[in-house]
Amino acid sequence: MTAPATLEALLAQMVSFDTVNPRFGGAVGGEAALASHLDKLARGWGLETRRAAVAENVAENLIVSCAPVPGGEWLVCESHLDTVSTVGMTIAPLGGKIEGGRLYGRGACDTKGSGAAMLWALREYARDARRPRNVALVFAVDEEARMTGAQAFARKELREFLPRLRGVIVGEPTMLLPVVAHNGVIRWRTVTRGRAAHSSDPSKGVSAISAMRAVLERFETHYVPSVHGSHPLTGRAAASVNLIRGGTAVNIIPAECEIECDRRTVPGETAAQVLAERDTVLAGLAVEHDSLYVVPALDDAPGRDFHRWLSPVLTRHGCDATGRGAPYVTDASHYAAAGAPTVVLGPGDLAQAHTKDEWVALDQLRTASAVYLDAMRAAG
Repeated sequence: MTAPATLEALLAQMVSFDTVNPRFGGAVGGEAALASHLDKLARGWGLETRRAAVAENVAENLIVSCAPVPGGEWLVCESHLDTVSTVGMTIAPLGGKIEGGRLYGRGACDTKGSGAAMLWALREYARDARRPRNVALVFAVDEEARMTGAQAFARKELREFLPRLRGVIVGEPTMLLPVVAHNGVIRWRTVTRGRAAHSSDPSKGVSAISAMRAVLERFETHYVPSVHGSHPLTGRAAASVNLIRGGTAVNIIPAECEIECDRRTVPGETAAQVLAERDTVLAGLAVEHDSLYVVPALDDAPGRDFHRWLSPVLTRHGCDATGRGAPYVTDASHYAAAGAPTVVLGPGDLAQAHTKDEWVALDQLRTASAVYLDAMRAAG
């Protein structure tokens, strides 16, 4: 694959790689293949690259950098490589077709558009005579499922940048409106257990599904109404049960039943607080909890100075620099929790993400790259 001559061509190349997350049915190796392609392109443009381990059986993060100022300040940009499934799409998911001022394909909006705009900006920055700071671009893996790429970078490599870090820009489809706060999520599995028996004589068994009925009733009538945290930018906290599984056959009393619960947290809420409230509501019921997954909420306070610094850049390009909140989660949670001032900012509308005809507007894509480049060049 030849080096792209335009930003649009770069994004089309990125879309052509099938990087559906393996947890959503994608083939193992898709993210690694795209990372290898971007690695080769970046080195061809005179940028430095390195791979960063994430976890066993998970592709590596790719870090691309331009460091013209030894010991100087760093600006970090980040975008994720993986996408959700392409099942049910009504366009060629890997086609990268350009029509009517849009580029179509899975990931065009969420969030290869941000990644392409960031890399193209870094390519241009590396050619500048004036380069006031060091810049790193992280292509993270596994955002759509478990955010293991972001967690690994926050735990390890981010520490190298923190002493002289201006901030982190996380690329997500925000319509180039800066998101300075968003909600977090806590997920877990709750299990009830019974005793299997032939359904011809139910008295010899204990139904785990019947036991789960009591859990669900307690959850819906007591726990959900008790969740009332709110934040002026991100909205309200929420709780829901969204998956249930139980039984092995229609003629067997089920020995196990499980539900998966989703708890959206607002800035200021902690995992310890949420889990204590859950346990209080379900006290006295025979349940087990596991598969805990925590993404902390992004609070706007730690990133205010960075947002203030970034605002003139946005204004120069005709973007509204007012800080906003969002109800969803992003990789930014993990970077902020590690001590990095963080803002979420990227081209595209969330309404187009994950859709059957996903697309990004090319004018947004170009403006995003100009904004990222201007941030790289901005005075201290």
